[in-house]
Amino acid sequence: MSPKTIQLDDRLHAYLLSVSLREPEVLAKLRAETAKHPYAQMQIAPEQGQFMGLLVRLMGATRCLEVGVFTGYSSISVALALPPEGKVYALDVDPEATAMAQRYWKRAGVDDRIELRLGDGTASLDALLAEGRAGTFDFAFIDADKEGYPAYYERSLALLRPGGLMAFDNVLRSGRVVEPKERDSATEAIREFNRALHADERVDLSMVPIADGLTLARKRP
Repeated sequence: MSPKTIQLDDRLHAYLLSVSLREPEVLAKLRAETAKHPYAQMQIAPEQGQFMGLLVRLMGATRCLEVGVFTGYSSISVALALPPEGKVYALDVDPEATAMAQRYWKRAGVDDRIELRLGDGTASLDALLAEGRAGTFDFAFIDADKEGYPAYYERSLALLRPGGLMAFDNVLRSGRVVEPKERDSATEAIREFNRALHADERVDLSMVPIADGLTLARKRP
């Protein structure tokens, strides 16, 4: 027994998936096709998608937000967990990657639950606020440019209802956050974001060491 989070080697990770992952066939096919993409490393882990789907079900969420769609794995994972009247507002800047996402949304039978909005993430969030949607979202997943996280956070916090949940991806940056020599802009941005979020009393907080690190922030009433 250890008081620290156990490290997963390839064998233990494979075991975890074998006794936990219930990946729909459409998501397995999407993951296989995405593996051929030049930016395949942007794909979330399947166990992370399943975890987020469980969170959405536990919350009874109906309105969800996603900043950073890529090829659609996370949006499908969330949409499949929603009731028929549920909605995911999916924000991204890349028409090519999201075209693939749209194909798989349709294959998964959730295209009617997902609304794609192409354009700058901050501007798209501002548009939702201007539409009077503040305080109406249950869940938000942020997985876009790391330098933009502070702006996405503030706007998503305004869009969430009290008790709503945000999830921020890549908060460990493959371990680079603890390497002093790693000074790239994305890693520096995540370090600063992690520090700022830790000090923010507007949310309840937990950083979960799943995949590349996922921070959960619940908006306090």
